[in-house]
Amino acid sequence: MTSLTYRDAGVDIDAGDALVDAIKPLARTTDRPGTMGGLGGFGALFDLRAAGLRDPVLVSSTDGVGTKLRLAIEAGRHDTVGVDLVAMCVNDIVVQGAEPLFFLDYFATGRLRVAQARAVIAGIAEGCRQAGCALVGGETAEMPGMYAAEDYDLAGFAVGAAERDRLLPRSDLAPGDAVLGLASSGVHSNGFSLVRRVLARAGLPPGAPAPFAPAATVADALLAPTRIYVRALLALHRRGLVKAAAHITGGGLPGNLPRVLPAGIEAVLDAAAWPVPPVFAWLAEAGDIAPGEMLRVFNCGIGMAVVVAEADRAEAIRLLEAEGERVFAIGRLQAAPGPAALRIENLPDGWPRRGGA
Repeated sequence: MTSLTYRDAGVDIDAGDALVDAIKPLARTTDRPGTMGGLGGFGALFDLRAAGLRDPVLVSSTDGVGTKLRLAIEAGRHDTVGVDLVAMCVNDIVVQGAEPLFFLDYFATGRLRVAQARAVIAGIAEGCRQAGCALVGGETAEMPGMYAAEDYDLAGFAVGAAERDRLLPRSDLAPGDAVLGLASSGVHSNGFSLVRRVLARAGLPPGAPAPFAPAATVADALLAPTRIYVRALLALHRRGLVKAAAHITGGGLPGNLPRVLPAGIEAVLDAAAWPVPPVFAWLAEAGDIAPGEMLRVFNCGIGMAVVVAEADRAEAIRLLEAEGERVFAIGRLQAAPGPAALRIENLPDGWPRRGGA
């Protein structure tokens, strides 16, 4: 009988070693105060004291990219989903008042292609640089029989920290506070099972011209990476202006903003207060998706909601815009009986098919 090897079983140890060598320089570009050592150890070390924290509380998050990966795989575009992976984790950390400190990734595939995996991890490193956190390690799993040879999956794990007395949301949320919306870069990384269903109904492959984005393909437009709001939100938080913040992911505005509000408070938003990107109007039209379903599935143009005191609204907008964000005053808080809730006014029939631009 012929002697079997691991490579015969579908796992290439040499390819894995080559990938580690290829990504070590990428990880080094994300070093920050507190990082200890580098890739290659059995565990990653991080020094909270070196990060300048006095009385830290650790905040952690884990997430993935969902079926946006299917579009990336079909399009052969692997350079942006790593940014998505980081964004989905660090945006969840920063809304609790924490600074993301370090990140680890899990990359699983049916057959390891070093160039493909390096492109994905280069995106992860880019996301970490945008968020100011260190890529300290991860795991690459080659699992023939579990995944088709062309497929891969991603998971991310982020750890941040906040001073104990600086955690969000604050306890002084009150009627009259202003709600600001930070513009999204598009669909971000939620709702892609529905997006792909609409694309199939419309007969649009990844390389087709995008009807909602002139001069771009479907893949170019929809694979725009999730915006990372960390630096802007931390800048605002350090000035003491943030009362609460919500990352608008799965569940949309109705499913996320009430999570950071206390009982007896209702967020009232004005649907006419922000421009809805054309991709959402197209999805609603092509998929015949009702307004309530659009709001429940997609961010509809608002990737982060921030609550500030009404007296601080103008200053908060100025600071956020100075950090490169597009900011809209989208609503207010008011007293209401029962659990925290959200209500949207000025929502016309067919929204966002009409009036979204």
